[in-house]
Parts: sequence; C-alpha cells; structure tokens
Amino acid sequence: MARSRRRTQAAPPQRLILDSGAVIALSSNDQRARAAPAAAWEAGVEVAIPSVVVAETVRGSAKDASADRVITSVGDVTVADEDTGRVAGALLGAAHSTSTVDALVVASAIELGGGVVFTGDPDDLEPLASGAPENVVRAL
Repeated sequence: MARSRRRTQAAPPQRLILDSGAVIALSSNDQRARAAPAAAWEAGVEVAIPSVVVAETVRGSAKDASADRVITSVGDVTVADEDTGRVAGALLGAAHSTSTVDALVVASAIELGGGVVFTGDPDDLEPLASGAPENVVRAL
C-alpha cells in the first residue's frame, strides 16, 4: 500500500536516497560509500532505497546476502506507485533519456520531498534531476 505524504510549508526533511551503485558499493563494504549513510544516520537524516533499486541489486540467490544486509539495515524501501511512474516518465521526456530505472530513483526522491541521491552514476542521474532543485546528486 502506498504511503501518502502530506506536504507542508515547512522545509522537507532531508533524506539520503541510495541508488543501485550505492547499494552495491555498500554491500562490497566500500569504506567511502559507508561514510555517507553513517553520517546521515548520525545527523538524524532518513535513508531510503527505492524498490526499483532492490530489483536491480538482488537476483534471488545466496549471492544476495550482502545486498540483503544493506537493504535490511536501511529498512526504508519506497514503493513506486502510479504518481512516481508519471514523474519518472516526465523526467525521461525532459532529459531525452531512456534510463528508466535512474528516472524512477530520481522520481522516488522527488515524491519523498527531495534529498541527496547517492550514486555510482552521477552522469546518468544529473540530467534527470536537473529540473528538480530539491534533489542533489552525489557520487560515491
């Protein structure tokens, strides 16, 4: 069931949104990658993983164990609903892109009210996020 988020006049809470490259780096115990979520949690910033990232990082086998640990430790997996899909489609059109998964990651961040998208592919995500000032793309 999709969660509804009420938007108020107050500044949206800060969030760190992990893309597939970030989850893979974290599951490989990359120390640089570990610093960002650790700092976010320490500062009380929410950390989230879009459901499409789960689809990109697990394959239903024992090899998923390290990615599963990252996903479980984050705990907040956002679900892409129709609104998220429509936002992603608009982002694809505006950026003249075909990177659907990347667009869904950025759209998830937009639907959450914005945040920092932590990625291994900033060149792919920055054009998609360029029209969404509430999102910042940061490389691993």
